[in-house]
Amino acid sequence: MSGTTSVNRRTLLRWGAGAGLAVAAAPLLAACGDGGTAAKAEAKNAKLLPTTTVRNIGIKADLPGTAAGVPNAFLKYPRELVRATEGTPLKGAKKITAVTETFAPLPPGRGKNAAWREIEKLLGTQVDFTAVPADDYPAKFSTMVAGDQLPDIFMYPETGGVDNMGSFLAAKCAELGPHLSGDKVKDYPNLAAIPQYAWRDAIKGGKLYGVPIARSGSAGAGFYRADLFKQAGVTSLDQIDSIERLVELAKDLTDARNKQYFFSGGGTTLLAMSAGAQHFWKFDRESGKWTYQLEDDKYRYAVETAAKLYKAGCYYPGTVQMSGAQKAQYTDLFKNGKAAYVFDGMPAYLTTATGYVDAMAAIDKSFDVRPMVPVGKDAVTWTDNVSLQNCYIRRASEERVKELLRLADFAASPFGSLEYTLVNYGVENVDYRRDENGTPVLTKQGTQDVTVPWGKLASATPAFFSATHPEAARYVHEAYSELIPKLIEDPTLSYSSPTWDSKGLGSLYTIHLDGLKDLVTGRKPLSAYDSIVKQWRNAGGDKCRAEFEQASQKGKK
Repeated sequence: MSGTTSVNRRTLLRWGAGAGLAVAAAPLLAACGDGGTAAKAEAKNAKLLPTTTVRNIGIKADLPGTAAGVPNAFLKYPRELVRATEGTPLKGAKKITAVTETFAPLPPGRGKNAAWREIEKLLGTQVDFTAVPADDYPAKFSTMVAGDQLPDIFMYPETGGVDNMGSFLAAKCAELGPHLSGDKVKDYPNLAAIPQYAWRDAIKGGKLYGVPIARSGSAGAGFYRADLFKQAGVTSLDQIDSIERLVELAKDLTDARNKQYFFSGGGTTLLAMSAGAQHFWKFDRESGKWTYQLEDDKYRYAVETAAKLYKAGCYYPGTVQMSGAQKAQYTDLFKNGKAAYVFDGMPAYLTTATGYVDAMAAIDKSFDVRPMVPVGKDAVTWTDNVSLQNCYIRRASEERVKELLRLADFAASPFGSLEYTLVNYGVENVDYRRDENGTPVLTKQGTQDVTVPWGKLASATPAFFSATHPEAARYVHEAYSELIPKLIEDPTLSYSSPTWDSKGLGSLYTIHLDGLKDLVTGRKPLSAYDSIVKQWRNAGGDKCRAEFEQASQKGKK
């Protein structure tokens, strides 16, 4: 069901369409030299990770982050733009080709794009950037692999890709460990500021290959209407001290006669984190045992609670059954005031114009939407949003790899820098103008020019800012101050399973999601829970477990 677990939010949106593409691409690897080697379970070597550091270019955050992972938040945009890269980092380099997905309209070409030209001027070389609509990107990637037409630097698809990813990377991509592992990353100071948790997924086949498009560790627990909660006597989330109190609140804020409900979409993720349930996998280091989320009693309790809330009429009718592709329908119901809570990832909160804050203010200024956090004494936070994906560099000479890493370092420039501003706002007085508070406001041309997805080559250190509602950045900072201390380990960041990589968020997740929809909506009795677990195990879940156990045993040695 929507919001049942925390697969990357955008991945969930297109997950059904992308699941079959990996199979189509798999045979291509037979012709990749050592790419024909079978994928293996492995423990990821921490020595391959870059030594990450705090990046300070002299811009002070209004609400400072923490070493534990709470991002910086800014209530105003810096007036003086500071450089985050030196000189002309790619002066003399030959033209670069880049391909990534995009969620924005396709950008105008270089000749009509002032921001693109200015970025190339600052870099010192030409970048032929191809942006592909996200829904089309898995197919585009398969075509590039099949035709052996990989660009210099490219984003791996969020869905689809290839079955034997480690072998593909070994055959076609540059190993980055010699350039980035340990203190070597200091040559690329913006990349060195990417949180270390985001780098773990860049290790494949015992080597470091990718540059992460980092996120803030957790996608959060959705969003709630603080104005409605206040009407029910809840002025602080601390007052919801148990799941039982959350259930009471959900019933209090449901008024079916007036088409007002507590949930729009799913609620199991919020309930599960509040119950202290694990994320996808849990690894007990003493026993060496791996258990999946469906096998966790706390998760089962969350599912049973969701079913009771469904029976009590607390879900907007029809939204639990919606697929990821119908996400806009249940989120729009929330934005239009039909629900008190919706599950969605934190990146959707502050997005200019289309994010929850801006969109709901445009509908009704009384709507006070804020980030939700898990509630109760047993609450945990899932480490479910460490990166959007990774970017990879095609095999090339050592000097060429260094050039491409300097491009990635440029793309990872921190909030408020000259480079960040060019990427996100373009050229001043052409693509944006400053308002009375010094905030960049895009012009009509700017809304088009900044759609080149430079940020899909690498990401700046996570930071929060709202150009239209500055206080909303404070709400996010407060939420992460609650979320980060409760983060629990995701062992799949340290160990790999080839079957999990190929099926975990594909066919196995179909069984998981479809089963939970049936249980929560009452199409199947709660007594059918065990049969769903059995189906998941037989379809490949037990094979994933065996591979993870093998990998963790290797790690001990």
